[in-house]
Amino acid sequence: MTVLEETTGEPTGEPTDARGRVAELHEIRAQAVAGPSEKATEAQHAKGKLTARERIELLLDPGSFQEVEQLRRHRATGFGLEAKKPYTDGVITGWGTVEGRTVFVYAHDFRIFGGALGEAHATKIHKIMDMAIAAGAPLVSLNDGAGARIQEGVSALAGYGGIFQRNTKASGVIPQISVMLGPCAGGAAYSPALTDFVFMVRETSQMFITGPDVVKAVTGEEITQNGLGGADVHAETSGVCHFAYDDEETCIAEVRYLLSLLPQNNRENPPRAESGDPVDRRSDVLLDLVPADGNRPYDMAKVIEEIVDDGEYLEVHERWARNIICALARLDGQVVGIVANQPQVLAGVLDIEASEKAARFVQMCDAFNVPIVTFLDVPGFLPGVDQEHGGIIRHGAKLLYAYCNATVPRISLILRKAYGGAYIVMDSQSIGADLTYAWPTNEIAVMGAEGAANVIFRRQIAEAEDPEAMRQKMVKEYKAELMHPYYAAERGLVDDVIDPAETREVLVKSLAMLQSKHADLPSRKHGNPPQ
Repeated sequence: MTVLEETTGEPTGEPTDARGRVAELHEIRAQAVAGPSEKATEAQHAKGKLTARERIELLLDPGSFQEVEQLRRHRATGFGLEAKKPYTDGVITGWGTVEGRTVFVYAHDFRIFGGALGEAHATKIHKIMDMAIAAGAPLVSLNDGAGARIQEGVSALAGYGGIFQRNTKASGVIPQISVMLGPCAGGAAYSPALTDFVFMVRETSQMFITGPDVVKAVTGEEITQNGLGGADVHAETSGVCHFAYDDEETCIAEVRYLLSLLPQNNRENPPRAESGDPVDRRSDVLLDLVPADGNRPYDMAKVIEEIVDDGEYLEVHERWARNIICALARLDGQVVGIVANQPQVLAGVLDIEASEKAARFVQMCDAFNVPIVTFLDVPGFLPGVDQEHGGIIRHGAKLLYAYCNATVPRISLILRKAYGGAYIVMDSQSIGADLTYAWPTNEIAVMGAEGAANVIFRRQIAEAEDPEAMRQKMVKEYKAELMHPYYAAERGLVDDVIDPAETREVLVKSLAMLQSKHADLPSRKHGNPPQ
């Protein structure tokens, strides 16, 4: 039997037999699990934060966690590091299960070197990332680190490079989810930006490239950590964060829910769930929920609730670019990605942020074999100098490229108006939608009837004795000629005009037919999407 030295964790005596060595192993493991000290744990809890192991316990099924390289320690010297060599080196890595399916995880331990990344720390992360890619299983990072370990210099920076390279290699191959649970600066913020989803917790988690002190020194601007890179900032303003929650328990529970909607990798389909919601359930409420008058707003979220299984869906980027909705839901147990204009916000127009948000979501769905259902009620792209100078052309093209490049089943439904280039971009039949449906309230045109009449009949209106009466007459004539509900269907640009109450049944049956869809893209190294 042997005893461990408290400060270094080194054995103080040589065990004499196998039982002694096993006892020594258990002592070492107990020290690694306990962490640096009770005081450090109390300090973590005092900030309203859980420890790394407590977070892993919340994420994974009970008793399923298998740790990798628990006894790893750094080999750095100088600046006092040689006297402080804790087990795990500040990051816990391993795998377990979420609802019975394998998930890999690494979690920074802020109690050890502030979660800062050193060479050994990075090597552990590299290994678990390689294992996740090889096994074809999701990777969840529980981030609570202070960036690169300054005492280790360029070795720490190179460690980040290895993480970024693996993030990119895994992109579109396995789901990658970053959970921000503390202050993450510099390189610690770039890895999450490369992953599929970013979760944050209000007040306790921040992301920024340079902190408030550097900002003040360079620009003179004074700002708090949360004001610069808190959860609400990234959820509402920058769009860096997909989901923001008030506490870690809720946040991690939602990570588990998201994983239940995603496949293990790009070679599998998302898990199907038994649904007690009848396929042929009529939704007569939709007839009253959506006004026939295209100028009257309504909440598209309520339309989605009425159509999907049990009214349940997970909205991505809920508080950023709110004029478009991106959500994961189920239809007859099958996971689908929903992209929908939101008439309650900016009348549902497409702008720079909405285009970027939807484009990334469409790409994610396509990468992980999630069929895409698009609900259209779009008056066009947002006009304005700021939008044009901000690059609405190239940003809008991102959404167009994403849809055109997607090979998963694609169904679009036109609820009311679909005008101009926005109609084409929002997965019209002409860019490859497999099926296109419309409600009897649909209006598909180059622009609204009022604007079109003003252009086409400008001279007649100007020369009329009563210009306003003439204008109204021409608007009515244009609508009757080119914008009636069956115009597109008569030309084969809409597959069917359907009763809104039957939307759920139509979508479910269409998805069932498309389940075995297979489409090949031309051979190429990769495309060159607009930036």
